[in-house]
Amino acid sequence: MDTRRADSIAAALEEMILSGGAAQGDRLDEHSLAERFGVSRTPIREALQKLARTGLVEHIPHRGVFVHQPGPVELMEMFEVMAELEAAAGRLAALRISDAALSKLHAANIACQAAIDAQDTDAYYTSNETFHRMIYAQSGNSFLEAETLRLFKRLRPFRRLQLRLRGRMAQSMAEHEAILAALEAGRPTAAADALRAHVAVQGEKFHHLMASLRPAAE
Repeated sequence: MDTRRADSIAAALEEMILSGGAAQGDRLDEHSLAERFGVSRTPIREALQKLARTGLVEHIPHRGVFVHQPGPVELMEMFEVMAELEAAAGRLAALRISDAALSKLHAANIACQAAIDAQDTDAYYTSNETFHRMIYAQSGNSFLEAETLRLFKRLRPFRRLQLRLRGRMAQSMAEHEAILAALEAGRPTAAADALRAHVAVQGEKFHHLMASLRPAAE
């Protein structure tokens, strides 16, 4: 099975849904999608499974796969929980992180800055994901890491979408620097506060996210 092909199809379908090319409740037919992408139904099925894990589609037995977008309240609630989970991971990581992990966080930030210079949101997100996953792992709490990763994957499409907002990559980069400084200094409260503020979607951040999703909702 070509996992990379399934990944690229999943990314294309994610883009289609978030940009309004497929509306809430639309059925995604495996046969039609296989013809569209010029592949067998196997990578299509795998791509739809990936999207189901993020919640962008819902599989209904005996009926098929349908587009599912969380409403604004559900999305706000998920981001609220995500911010607290990341804050907890950051607080623990500030007490337990290794020098090797700090070096890897620096490397991830360097890669993030290179992506900003190239205006490449996808490359930024890849390095951003490395940055966050490293903090979860360095919390030293495998249960917290697993739960945080689960919601991280659920919110991945929406966090990627946020990076397209004007100035968001640069703002995210500045927040990364503050998070890393708190971790290096071994300041758990500062690390938790910095991560909470980095992830939380409130005020203008929430307004812009909802505006970005509006074409899909319509």
